[in-house]
Amino acid sequence: MQGADKGQAAAARLDGQALRIGVVQARFNEAITAKLAESCLAELRALGVSAKDIRHVTVPGALEVPVALQALAESDQYDALVALGCIIRGETYHFELVANESGAAVTRVSLDSQLPIANAILTVENEEQAWARAEEKGRDAARVAVEMANLLEELA
Repeated sequence: MQGADKGQAAAARLDGQALRIGVVQARFNEAITAKLAESCLAELRALGVSAKDIRHVTVPGALEVPVALQALAESDQYDALVALGCIIRGETYHFELVANESGAAVTRVSLDSQLPIANAILTVENEEQAWARAEEKGRDAARVAVEMANLLEELA
């Protein structure tokens, strides 16, 4: 029976009806990040988050995502946030720099603000990999944001 209880608890955590969610989308590789955003926003609505309770903002690139997340977190208006972006490996060290720094900064904002942030900044080798992941990862980010917002409320 414990397994059934865990399943019910997880399902309850995917109820977004009472939540306010902020979504920050990087515009670099915009066709891909637009697909991430489209699937994320659709899944948030499917989970019961009202369109009026979703704030979707865009920033130039993955390195700018954390500062926008921080501003949203500091507003104390959101139960969870979502980071969307796409970093595709190139021929230089820049890929590692952007991937590592954006990921670390997203985590730091989450821990500093004690606000869950679903990180769906894709880090891929090529555009084909990005397209193969965009829809699913956008949807997953919405589910993670709703589940973690509800879990943290439950733990408070």
